[in-house]
Amino acid sequence: MTDCQMVSSDFTADEKMEIESIKTYKKDLLDDIQKLKMEIDNVMAEILSFESAEENKTIEKSKQFSNGKKKFNMDPKKGINYLVENKLLDGSAQSIAEFLYKEEGLNKTAIGEFLGEREELHLQTLKAFVDLHEFSDLNLVQALRQFLWSFRLPGEAQKIDRMMEAFATRYCNCNTNVFQSTDTCYILSFAIIMLNTSLHNPNVKDKTTLERFFSMNRGINNGEDLPEDLLSKLYESIRNEPFKIPEDDGNDLTHTFFNPDREGWLLKLGGRVKTWKRRWFILTDNCLYYFEFTTDKEPRGIIPLENLCVREVPYPRKPYCLELYNPNSRGQKIKACKTETDGRVVEGKHQSYTICAASAEERDSWIEAIRASITKDPFYDLVSVRKRKVINQTPQD
Repeated sequence: MTDCQMVSSDFTADEKMEIESIKTYKKDLLDDIQKLKMEIDNVMAEILSFESAEENKTIEKSKQFSNGKKKFNMDPKKGINYLVENKLLDGSAQSIAEFLYKEEGLNKTAIGEFLGEREELHLQTLKAFVDLHEFSDLNLVQALRQFLWSFRLPGEAQKIDRMMEAFATRYCNCNTNVFQSTDTCYILSFAIIMLNTSLHNPNVKDKTTLERFFSMNRGINNGEDLPEDLLSKLYESIRNEPFKIPEDDGNDLTHTFFNPDREGWLLKLGGRVKTWKRRWFILTDNCLYYFEFTTDKEPRGIIPLENLCVREVPYPRKPYCLELYNPNSRGQKIKACKTETDGRVVEGKHQSYTICAASAEERDSWIEAIRASITKDPFYDLVSVRKRKVINQTPQD
């Protein structure tokens, strides 16, 4: 006989019913607890599954973002479109500008290419990008250092004009009492950039003096001269420390040939026995590169076009030839380099380069493109137009 049975015999019928009711309630409560535990386990499993799915989404988004940056570095427009399509950017000028300004690992040349385009979205992005810079209480050299470190200026004059105009507007908005107009800031900014080249490029023999810097900037402040102490401080700043121009990864030459002036197959005369070899030529940044195959990452040869001329030239059995030559140093080797089959980079041995096109039209097109590349100096053209505008203005009372 159990204790429970012994005790229960002392209970009245009502008490026994109460005890049975408590037992039933206890059983139901234990069942409810068990169900609740199972529900908690299910919820926790769902939470873990959700967190895992979210983590996978985050990983996938991170991969997409990294892929978008790579696409941007190869082709800025396609890269931005990819990021927008995958909802990593909302497509607004502001979000694109913040991406270009803040994101690490972006090709500075690609940033400059994107900002320099003239479509409305690009123009709005340029303004938003420049507005992310804070130029308050900076002198013009300090502001230019910050601005020119955030991207690389493209080569086309129209793009440079738009970007420097945006810079000048932003600088004058941040420093309202420094210049009488944005034109003044624009012109002086170019003067500083050219001064930097003059003082720190070893190829420039005739260095700009302080007096010449004064003279270069006469009358640019709405017909008046800028204070000489201001110009002196800017001159000394550049003389003491050149601009730091951002350099992209030198192991990846792809960006160098992203937007060439011209490219195509041509025949190049070379070798000791003077044979014609088919090469893929790319004209960009005042240089002519040639490759054995279009898929090659490294060029077989590089011909800097500085100080060279180009002309049509007759050649036996090759009717559509052009020649690159140095008009001032006949008989001397052109400064160029080539890659040997064993990978060694050696100095070129050509006194001139003879290249053959497939037709007269193609030859003339290459000659025109090379001449444009040789003579292109957009800074001087842009500044001279703006200088005439401000110097001819009547000084304000």
